[in-house]
Amino acid sequence: MGPIRLHLQDLTHLLPEITLVVTAVLLTVIDLLLPKKIDRKLIGWLSLAGIAVSIGFVSMQMNPAQAVSLLNGSYRIDDFGNLLKLVFLGGTALITLMSLGSVEEKDIPHIGEYYYFLLPAVLGAMIMASSSDLITLFVGLELLSITSYVMVAMKKKDTKSNEAAFKYVVLGGISSAIILYGMSFLYGMSGSTNLAVIQQAIISGYSDYKPLLYVAVFLLLAGFGFKIAAAPFHSWAPDVYQGAPTPITAFLAVVSKGAAFAILFRVFYALFALGQFPEDQLTEDVFLALSVVAAAAMIVGNTAALRQRNVKRLLAYSGVANAGYLLVPLAVHINLVQVDNFSKFLFYLIAYLLMNIGLFAVLIVIEKSMGDTDLKGFSGLYYRAPFTAVATILLILSLTGIPVSAGFFGKLYLLIGTMQAHMYWLGGVMIITAVLSFYYYFGLIRQMFMRVDSEDRPIRITAPLGIVIWFCAGISLALGILPGLLLRYIDSIFSLTRDLLILS
Repeated sequence: MGPIRLHLQDLTHLLPEITLVVTAVLLTVIDLLLPKKIDRKLIGWLSLAGIAVSIGFVSMQMNPAQAVSLLNGSYRIDDFGNLLKLVFLGGTALITLMSLGSVEEKDIPHIGEYYYFLLPAVLGAMIMASSSDLITLFVGLELLSITSYVMVAMKKKDTKSNEAAFKYVVLGGISSAIILYGMSFLYGMSGSTNLAVIQQAIISGYSDYKPLLYVAVFLLLAGFGFKIAAAPFHSWAPDVYQGAPTPITAFLAVVSKGAAFAILFRVFYALFALGQFPEDQLTEDVFLALSVVAAAAMIVGNTAALRQRNVKRLLAYSGVANAGYLLVPLAVHINLVQVDNFSKFLFYLIAYLLMNIGLFAVLIVIEKSMGDTDLKGFSGLYYRAPFTAVATILLILSLTGIPVSAGFFGKLYLLIGTMQAHMYWLGGVMIITAVLSFYYYFGLIRQMFMRVDSEDRPIRITAPLGIVIWFCAGISLALGILPGLLLRYIDSIFSLTRDLLILS
C-alpha cells in the first residue's frame, strides 16, 4: 500500500480540529512571551474564542449528503461525530467560562497552561468521535488521557491533587493497556486496524475466530468501563474527582466520559450491528454483559452516594450511576428494534452535561465561600443566595429525574426503550435506583433550606459563574418543557446507515 496523503480539499473537513491545534500552539507561544504582570485570563478568553470558532466549523459540516472518509477510511466526517463534537466543544466552552470566574493563580501556579491544555484534551475527544480505525481511536484516546492526567495535577501544592493524579495515571495506563490488548486481538484476526475490514474478516472466519472474539470484546469492555467510570471499574473516580480542580472534575465527568461512549458506539456497532454473525449467541452474551455492567453501575453508584458527605465524591458516584444509564441504549437496542437509540443517548448526554456542569459551577461558588466541598457548605444557601439556590434546585431536580426537567425525559426515553426491547429486569433496576437517588440529591436541598450556616459567610458569585449556572439551569428547564424539539432535530440530522454503521 502506498503512502496515505491528505489533499488540500481534505483539510477543509478538518478545520474544527485544525483550529484547536493552531489555537493551542499560538496560546503556548503567547503565554511564553507575555510579561508575568499581565493577567493570564487573557489566555482563557482566547481559548474560549478558539473553541467558538471550532464550533462554527463543525456546524458548517452538519448534515452532509454522505459521510466523508479521510486517510484511507481511518477518519470519518459524519453526523454521529459532528453531533458529539458539538457536545464536547459546548461542554468545554462552559468549563472554560466557569474557570475564568473561579481559577486563581494561588491555586494553580501555571494558569496559562491550564487554559490551553483544555484544547488538546477536547481535540482528543473529537478524534475519538470521528475515528473508524483502531489506530486513530487510540491516538485520540491517549491525547485525551495524557492531557487529563496533567490537568488533574495542576494544583501542584495540593497533596490531594497530587495523589489523585498519581492514581489516575497508574490506573489510566492499565486501562489503556487493556484496551490496546483487546485491539491487538482484532488486528490479529483481520490483519487490519480499519473497523470495516475487521468486520468483514470476522464474519468470513467467524467459526475460527469466535473464542478470540470473546476475549477481544471483553477486554475492550473492561478497558472502556474504566474510561466511563462504570462499576466495577469505577474505583478511581471518587479520589480523582475530589483531588482535581473542580472545573477539571466537570471535564472528566462530561467530556471524557462522552468521548469513551463515542468509541463504544463506533466499535460495538461495527462488530455487532445488523445480526451479521451466523448465530446470535456471541451477540447475546456481549450485550448481556453490557446490560450487567449498566445495572451494576446504577446500583453501585447510587448506593455508594448515599453515605457521602463530600459533594465532589457524591457527584463522582452519581457519575458512576449515570454511566449505567448512558450504557442502557447501547445495551438494549443493538438488535435495532428501534433506530433512535443514538438520539435517546445523545439527549440524555446533553441533559447530563448541563446538570453536571451547572452543579459543579455551584460547587465552585460554595468552595470559594466555605473553603471546602463538604455537604455542609450548602447550609442556608437559599437565605444567602436565593437566586443561585433556585438554579441549584432546577439542576438537582434534573439530576433526580423529576418532571418537568431534561433529566426526567432523558431517563423516561431510556426506560421506554428498555421496556420495548423486553429488558424488564434492567428497566426495574433503572426505576429502583432512580428512586434511591432521591435521598442524596434531596439531601442537598435539605441543606439549602433547613440548615443554617453558623458563621453566616457571604456567597460571592462572579459573572462567568453566574452565567454558567443559569445557562445550564435554564436550558435544562427548557428541554424539560419542550424535549421533542431536540429529539426531532437529532433525528432529522442523524442517519444510522450513513453516520454510524461503517460498512466496507
